[in-house]
Amino acid sequence: MSTQLPIEKQVLPKEQPITSDQLHTEKMGLLYGFIGVLSFSLTLPVTKMVVTVLSPLSAGLGRALVAAVLAALVLLLKRVPFPTWQETKKLFLVSAGVVAGFPFFSSWAMERVPATHGAVIIALLPLATAGAAIFFSGERPTRKYWISSVIACVTILAYAISSGFGALQWADLALLGAVISAAIGYAVGGELSKTMGGWQVISWSLIFAFPFLVVPLTGPLLTDLKQATWPVWLGFGYISVISMFLGFFAWYHGLAIGGVSKVSQIQYLQPFLSIIAAWLLLSEPLTLGAVLSAVIVVLAVAKGRKASVQQKA
Repeated sequence: MSTQLPIEKQVLPKEQPITSDQLHTEKMGLLYGFIGVLSFSLTLPVTKMVVTVLSPLSAGLGRALVAAVLAALVLLLKRVPFPTWQETKKLFLVSAGVVAGFPFFSSWAMERVPATHGAVIIALLPLATAGAAIFFSGERPTRKYWISSVIACVTILAYAISSGFGALQWADLALLGAVISAAIGYAVGGELSKTMGGWQVISWSLIFAFPFLVVPLTGPLLTDLKQATWPVWLGFGYISVISMFLGFFAWYHGLAIGGVSKVSQIQYLQPFLSIIAAWLLLSEPLTLGAVLSAVIVVLAVAKGRKASVQQKA
């Protein structure tokens, strides 16, 4: 006759009440997160205005030259040590995604389609970022993630075809390229920011891209800027200083102090803010199809992103 050992009861720790300091920190995190999302939301409409004079190459990659100079000044003033070799390899990947890939693809697309059109497709970014994080961390997506992905992608495909007069356009593929580029940059950069800090990640990414951009871009950029009006100058200054540099400061700082799970939810506002900005700044029509497509995509993305990471592969 076997004897059963007594089962020890686990005493769960009592949930500690949230203090006023914690609430204040969380609110500040949400505020910084909103500032970051707001700065990114204006990128497509402002880029649409800039590419009326500047070429997509100058508007997309030229902004990195200005931001890299600011990044170099910040790193010198802070006396930041050079990244390790392992960090450097990842920083080049971040640089390819958010410094080169997304700016160029989105600028090329903005020369061909309305900013509202781009905002709906860019709404896939949070879900694509979750997918990129799954790939780079080796974790397995759940069925809910794939169902949400299919719903979002079918909605985007239907909207792109209907607004493109019955067929996909090359600009749609460019926007998808922008989504994939940014998703990889966000996923790898988010991982690096845990140890380096977000402002260092974007600063070093800009520095590493600078030598590859300065020679082929400086001449064409200066030539284009000579023909630019003051609104184009202001727009180029915005996407260079805010979208390409300072926006990342606010975004990563908000994630750090407010918590990734809570602050990242604000990113679901981005397509709607972009659509409103395109309506206000560019007088683009606020169509029911664009708003409805954005709502469906955001709801699918919200469901899929919560279920995206479950267990190690």
